Amino acid sequence: QVQLVESGGGLVQAGGSLRVSCAASGRTFSNYGMGWFRQAPGKERESVAHISRSGRNTYYADSVKGRFTISRDNAKNTVYLQMNSLKPEDTAVYYCAAKYLDWGNGGSYDYWGQGTQVTVSS
Repeated sequence: QVQLVESGGGLVQAGGSLRVSCAASGRTFSNYGMGWFRQAPGKERESVAHISRSGRNTYYADSVKGRFTISRDNAKNTVYLQMNSLKPEDTAVYYCAAKYLDWGNGGSYDYWGQGTQVTVSS
């Protein structure tokens, strides 16, 4: 089992920045590709960003490309999502997820966190 705990969400004005973190425990963190997803009220969950096990490869949804940066610190068992130039439409619950020995937008993730709320005011 892998336990994932997100933190760092909050309220920010449009144009501002926020960094959310996801701390992992339970298994070897570097064996897992990591991803960030989000779900806004009344909408389906959507993929935001993904990072490979080493951190050398990343993928971003078009809606966040150039504004968000995913990174990881395998020594700290933590994955980050730096969000800049935030827009009201970025408002959602943000979830991190772990995928064993794989990474990327395709396929399913094995473990999920409980989510952290990000609210962007206009």
